[in-house]
Amino acid sequence: MTKKKHSQNQSFDYELVEKWLENYFLDPLTSFEDQSQFRIDLYETETEWIVEALLNEYDSSEIKVYIEECKLSITASKYPPSKSQSKKVRMINFPFLVIKQEVLASFTNGILEIFISKTKNGLGKNRYITLP
Repeated sequence: MTKKKHSQNQSFDYELVEKWLENYFLDPLTSFEDQSQFRIDLYETETEWIVEALLNEYDSSEIKVYIEECKLSITASKYPPSKSQSKKVRMINFPFLVIKQEVLASFTNGILEIFISKTKNGLGKNRYITLP
């Protein structure tokens, strides 16, 4: 696979991304966190990467999505907080600057979907992603 260029002068090293995806899914820590925190799946389409998190027991107001440099953080905590239920957190380190991409999110029927555009530029700043 060769380096591809997309509109708006955006480029990615697709070999690096493919290798990163392979390593992510083969990492035993990924499976452990799927069971101990919450399950995450990653998908790729022609125009975006999609992060899908299974958060059935949470409302959208109890979920925070934050991007910082190359990192995506998903935090879920019940409100009001209780001692029996702790905060759950998953972080994904991407092999590119996520903050430079347009990032949108939706939450429906217990499934959080985060869409990271391959073609559209983002703000270039660390930021929270608003859930509708």
